[in-house]
Amino acid sequence: MTVLDGVIIMFLGVASGIAVGSGVIALFIVLDMIPRLAQLTRSYNKAHAYEVAMISGSLIGTVADFWHLKMRLLPVVSIFVGLLCGVFIGLLAAALTEVLNVLPILAKRLGMKPYLFGLLMAMVFGKVAGSLFDWFVFAK
Repeated sequence: MTVLDGVIIMFLGVASGIAVGSGVIALFIVLDMIPRLAQLTRSYNKAHAYEVAMISGSLIGTVADFWHLKMRLLPVVSIFVGLLCGVFIGLLAAALTEVLNVLPILAKRLGMKPYLFGLLMAMVFGKVAGSLFDWFVFAK
């Protein structure tokens, strides 16, 4: 590997990381996860702590995955961590459900109500096609 190859690989790695990180942050912003969490728990003054926790968790998860870190934990600790992961997935699913409730309202206001079924099917088939492409073509 030449120096130019190394520089190109580093550039692509940093660019990919920035793109994925920006996408994750955009998802959290679009879904309003942190303000919604603060609203539901009536803890507006702790919104900054939620942001710090989300960023810290992402950073620690990335470092652990990058360096293949493994922790041997007691089953009780593993259950607690699993519970926290489940809470996060539940919050994400609830936020996505709220976003899907926006689609019929948007379709009605834009006069696309007759095409709503086609819009939803296009989203579903696009997701399925992208997954199949990733599994059978890209992953090889």
